[in-house]
Amino acid sequence: MMKSFNYGQDILSSAIAVSIAKGETKGILTEEVTTGINRSAQYVQEIVDAGKVVYGINTGFGPLCTSLIGANDTKKLQENILKSHAVGVGEPIDAELSKLMLILKVQALAKGYSGVQLTTVERIIWHIENDVIPVVPKQGSVGASGDLAPLSHLFLPLIGLGKVWYQGKISATQDVLDQYGMEAIHLGAKEGLALINGTQFMAAHGVKAVVEMKRLMDNADLIATLMIEGLNGSIKPFFSELHQLRPYKGNVFVASTIFNLLKGSEVLESHKNCSRVQDPYSLRCIPQVHGASRNAWLHFKEIIETEINSVTDNPIIINSKLTISGGSFHGQPIALPLDYATLAVSELGNISDRRVYLSLEGETNGVPKLLMKSTGLNSGFMILQYSTAAIASENKGLCFPASADSIPTSLGQEDHVSMGSISGRKLLQVLDNVDKILSIELLCAAQAKDYHQPLKSTAVIEAIHQHIRESIPHIEEDQPMTDLLDAALELVKSGALVEVANKVASQHGVEYLGTGASYFEC
Repeated sequence: MMKSFNYGQDILSSAIAVSIAKGETKGILTEEVTTGINRSAQYVQEIVDAGKVVYGINTGFGPLCTSLIGANDTKKLQENILKSHAVGVGEPIDAELSKLMLILKVQALAKGYSGVQLTTVERIIWHIENDVIPVVPKQGSVGASGDLAPLSHLFLPLIGLGKVWYQGKISATQDVLDQYGMEAIHLGAKEGLALINGTQFMAAHGVKAVVEMKRLMDNADLIATLMIEGLNGSIKPFFSELHQLRPYKGNVFVASTIFNLLKGSEVLESHKNCSRVQDPYSLRCIPQVHGASRNAWLHFKEIIETEINSVTDNPIIINSKLTISGGSFHGQPIALPLDYATLAVSELGNISDRRVYLSLEGETNGVPKLLMKSTGLNSGFMILQYSTAAIASENKGLCFPASADSIPTSLGQEDHVSMGSISGRKLLQVLDNVDKILSIELLCAAQAKDYHQPLKSTAVIEAIHQHIRESIPHIEEDQPMTDLLDAALELVKSGALVEVANKVASQHGVEYLGTGASYFEC
């Protein structure tokens, strides 16, 4: 049975938002919520009927806020704002992100403080449920009065304009409406402004990043564990006695997870009396580095999920006598965490690149230099680290915080902006880049582990290694690596390694996830 979610009443998490977007959960409007939406729309109508001057209802927008609009033109005003503000440029964002934007906007409007008509909210839900998804350009938002340009493109289809993704291709909105025998809706007073004021472009990127970063962190811990074993690393840096003395949630979780994964490994037991005193930082400090990224994720998740359960348009309609023109649309509260999360993700790539380099040095007993027995004629895995180095360096440039910049807009009315939309776009790019770095570490770690056979690891690590070998063979002479890289990237992006780890742990009646695992669920 499909799960349900009550818009405007239930707490929306990033995972639930993605589940609605995938069609796994159905978002609904309860009677209580529809009553609140209708009440708010009635307040707006009372304001119009009374002739009370309220920004965005019977005034112009931005620097035109002193221009009064006659009662007969208030509806035309709302359509004009969608048309005039739809000035985004560049390639369209993924349809998944556009769909998330729709979901987040419904959640905000369903709170009942935006003055929109119920029919408008219902039409947005129709777009979600029928996968008629507006085409939204990537560029054009400064994250100030919210995401004005992207949201204008998102809601042009409500009035029969713009373009939509439908059945795998981009079509004119009116053509799709004609197929359904439907007409465009007519916006009432305040509605256009309510639709385009808000942070849903930034927040949708944040929602996707929360879920993707969780997957990436889980992969990073598993792949790093495989590399520790492949390079005869020590298990001591993961002892709980050490981390109880510096008990950051992320550090404690990573250390105890890796300890659980490695405890009892024949490979590690075989060299516990070796002369090596300390491992390099990229092995020894995994709890501190991976853990710091997890600590950042906890804060990031909290901020994003506060945002997507908030009302972020302007003005806010409390009742027909009290409207508040404020700044809840400003993206600064999420722009800073988006930049922070970008740095946290990038660092997972930086330390992964260092482990790749370490695996090639030939300093581990039984593991040949460049991860191949016969080098000279063969270059082995040498050049894979060029790719990780290049991607890690690219990420460093992307880590410059977009939120550190501000350019005044709207003739100075919007004289400080967040640039959070750029922060969100960069974060998703860095996530994609680090997936590629981790996929290369996966190749190297699996190759290194091969040289320790017939010694066995723990059940979970052995199962992960075996799963990798089902699509990626051990190699002992140079060959084109493209197909192997693609297969490794698919393992990382699909979350297959995490699924294998969970399945095998369950079959053996063990829990490999460390202390505080519940903190790190979406």
